[in-house]
Amino acid sequence: MQALWYSLLSAMLIVYVILDGFDFGAGIVYGLVAKTDAERRQVLSAVGPVWDGNEVWLLAAGGTLFFAFPRAYAAGFSGFYMPLVILLWLLILRGLSIELRSHEPYKLWHEFWDWTFRFASILIVIILGAAFGNIIRGVPLNAEGYFAIPLFTDMLIRPSIGILDYYTVVAGLFALGVLALHGTLFLVWKTDGAVRGRSIALAKRLWWTVFALAVVTFALTPTVQPAFFAPLAGRVWPLFLLLVSLAGFFYIPTALKGTNDVRPFLGSVVFIAGILASMAGTLFPNLIISTTNPAYNMTAYTASASTYGLQIGLVWWIIGMILVVGYFTFVYRTLSGKVSAQTKGE
Repeated sequence: MQALWYSLLSAMLIVYVILDGFDFGAGIVYGLVAKTDAERRQVLSAVGPVWDGNEVWLLAAGGTLFFAFPRAYAAGFSGFYMPLVILLWLLILRGLSIELRSHEPYKLWHEFWDWTFRFASILIVIILGAAFGNIIRGVPLNAEGYFAIPLFTDMLIRPSIGILDYYTVVAGLFALGVLALHGTLFLVWKTDGAVRGRSIALAKRLWWTVFALAVVTFALTPTVQPAFFAPLAGRVWPLFLLLVSLAGFFYIPTALKGTNDVRPFLGSVVFIAGILASMAGTLFPNLIISTTNPAYNMTAYTASASTYGLQIGLVWWIIGMILVVGYFTFVYRTLSGKVSAQTKGE
């Protein structure tokens, strides 16, 4: 039952990164693909109807973590208190920038919220990428199941580590590149005209950027967590999912040459889903890795709620997911099609 809930939690986080990731990415490349006010409205109209719904998956994943693995929830939210507060304020600022930009007709008002949208989107993604870097590297978890960690120390991974070090910063930049590419491919799919043309050209350049950052990140990973790739030799699924991820990534340049604009975006979806699922399979059963002592690692088995509670919760989780998936299917089918630069409202 613990393994099942670990898989469900991982799946919810993957869906969140894919869905909210494309509107984060649209914010990152916002000023690069949209040059005029009409084009900026076009980009905001593409993400405006769905961005807040996409964030439901983050709340749902947090609730699932609290229910299924309460010890990991308590340790993680207390140890990462500062970056979580920063993340919360950035999410608020990004939401405000989308909703308030067109409430006043003044250029200065538009410019302020445009820069807020870009700034918040970039920092959110770097923080989320650094969080994944911390999950891989580990934190100074003690025997009681708690840790305290500063925002940064000397940017090294030993002996006194911080939330930000050279590895987690690289992981943040890798996440920035991946979601910038993801958002750009979403705009290729959902927009037309000049925004679509610029998005295609930018996506081709970003693909090489992501490739370079992936090489650096994967090369550095064994230096911070020597045993991270060891499970790939004995577990079929993580290795298979990693290969699927690579197939999706290398499909993107080919798909960009075609006329079906959704295919490059689907390649990005496969790439992100595959790499995150492979990461989850490699880390299993660890939820929080301790750099103090491997015996202090918090796993799906040591951090979980009671088996009876997990069984009862599974029934309600299935009911909730049926409703959520039905809602998202309806919304995305209703909003299918491209957004033109003449579209009014966000």
